[in-house]
Amino acid sequence: MPELQRLRADHAPAVLAFELANRAYFAASVSDRGDDYFDHFTDGYDALLAEQEAGVCAFYVLVAEDGSVLGRFNLYDIVEGDTADLGYRVAQHVAGRGVATATVEELCRLAATRHGLRTLRAATSHTNAGSRKVLIKAGFSPVGPALPADLGGKAGTWYERVLPVTPAERAAVPRAADNGCGPAGP
Repeated sequence: MPELQRLRADHAPAVLAFELANRAYFAASVSDRGDDYFDHFTDGYDALLAEQEAGVCAFYVLVAEDGSVLGRFNLYDIVEGDTADLGYRVAQHVAGRGVATATVEELCRLAATRHGLRTLRAATSHTNAGSRKVLIKAGFSPVGPALPADLGGKAGTWYERVLPVTPAERAAVPRAADNGCGPAGP
């Protein structure tokens, strides 16, 4: 069963393989990372780990039983005890199977319980129907326009989900672990 894991240094080869294998697929709906991203992958990856260590971001990967990465799920621009922005991408071969929705739901639970957040925001372009569908299914609601500067040159919509704040509310958050995904690590 796939497992949601906090990003670690030893994930780097699998993350790079995931990004390379899905580059054209991702570029069809989001801005391409560009050759520079791949040429300097190690430096960028190390910077992500440093941001995570500093607490301004929390990066997760959905890892298959064989160690390959099926998706990336990120909380960035974290404001402690308050909000963060959500970003995610899943491999083409698992897209459309509920993997993204289940994992976004799990990350919402972790955002509340592990990271103490109250609200998550996510932006998606008007042309990315799959991402909009995931956000709506995961309990996000549209809250306003996303500017092209927010989405790599594409216009879109910001979505928001208020997270449960009491223990009873947290317990009621859908758990992706029930769908084969679960948290790992500290």
